[in-house]
Amino acid sequence: MLKPRLGHVNLGLGVGLRTVHFAHILEHQPKVDWFEIISENFMDSAGRPRHVLELIAARYPIVMHGVSLSIGSTDPLNREYLKKLKTLAESINARWISDHVCWTGVAGRNTHDLLPIPYNESTLSHLVKRIRIVQEILERPLVLENPSSYLEFQDSTMTESEFICRMAEEADCGLLLDVNNVYVSSVNHEFDPVQYIEAIPARRVVQCHLAGHTNCGTHLIDTHNGKVVDPVWNLFQLMHQRTGGVATLLEWDADIPPFPVVHAEVLKARKYMDENLPVCDRHFSEESVANPSSTAIPHPASFITAEVE
Repeated sequence: MLKPRLGHVNLGLGVGLRTVHFAHILEHQPKVDWFEIISENFMDSAGRPRHVLELIAARYPIVMHGVSLSIGSTDPLNREYLKKLKTLAESINARWISDHVCWTGVAGRNTHDLLPIPYNESTLSHLVKRIRIVQEILERPLVLENPSSYLEFQDSTMTESEFICRMAEEADCGLLLDVNNVYVSSVNHEFDPVQYIEAIPARRVVQCHLAGHTNCGTHLIDTHNGKVVDPVWNLFQLMHQRTGGVATLLEWDADIPPFPVVHAEVLKARKYMDENLPVCDRHFSEESVANPSSTAIPHPASFITAEVE
């Protein structure tokens, strides 16, 4: 039987795959390290988007990033959704599957928004149980991202960073550390973003997100629009120093410029990296979830390893 281990290797600097860039990518085959897709954009597609994705997946590592898992909802887990998620991951040899620490709907309705949760013991227990179930269904690790938020619950009894740290350890899952979200939330809720990043267990961090945001004067909104600001780059540098380097991706989802502009923005990350840091090769647990077989081309940056007993 398989005795899986959850580990990771740094994929390098990647870009979110968006349809407006399909033609450029197919024609020029740019020297980008990897791509991240929005899972829901391809789960039910059998047409050109899926065909293009398969062509790209044959040349580049692909990571799946979802927005509808709704891990924090009180609704039952959507097993049909998880089945589609698993099928897509297997077909494109996805390095890992990620989503957000949030809920997106209730009573079977999807709000298409990433809604915040209260940070307390009851919610933590609820999430840990659901994460373990999802990992068993997917037969691969789940990686969860810290959200940006604009309100807080009076029922919260711990900080977001404490909650996410305990969630990752107790559920034995990976973390996607979005440093832009950390900064946005720190401004909105007046906490120290440096303390937040220092509290996150570095060995759990599998991936990092960078993005631009919109400053509304009294608050920030995570719009994925525009270039990364200096405070976020500084937080990225701290994250990089603490983790030793993880797969880093730029999100740009509004007023999307030509591909070379987006790619150039993520390449700025090199300026904030310490070249003397060792390459990461850490493992989270001996009791995680299994590595599915894959027919796609092999790549050295595989996320999951498995031992045969």
